[in-house]
Amino acid sequence: MIIKTKYHGETNINENQIIVFESGLPGFVDEKKFVILPLSEDSPFLVLQSTEMEELAFIVTSPFVFFKDYAFDLDEATVESLNIEASEHVEVMAILTIEDPFEKTTANLLAPIIVNRKQMLAKQVILQNSPYQTKHAIGGGAC
Repeated sequence: MIIKTKYHGETNINENQIIVFESGLPGFVDEKKFVILPLSEDSPFLVLQSTEMEELAFIVTSPFVFFKDYAFDLDEATVESLNIEASEHVEVMAILTIEDPFEKTTANLLAPIIVNRKQMLAKQVILQNSPYQTKHAIGGGAC
């Protein structure tokens, strides 16, 4: 299947690469199908790309690359809605806000994206009673 992407032009993907956000993403409730593509070789950054809207793509990364102590409890409703059976099936991603210069780039740690890689289901979760914010400098600390 060929999709048009924001950063990679036309790209061939397999149907089994599609991750479904059953409720969409906040602000994009009608966009439910995405793929994760590498931003570039040997980069910790990925692209969460809509399969339908070429211009809808988010730069994401594992928050644990930049925030070693990042931790939270996943609520039972999310575990059930994503059919999570084992923690090894879970991937956590943070959406980045890219700034110029790059050192000012921030990660949204308050609303991580949770992916069940076995079921290919995902959801952006807004953490409750959390010390995290929507803008944490990836160099460390909060903005």
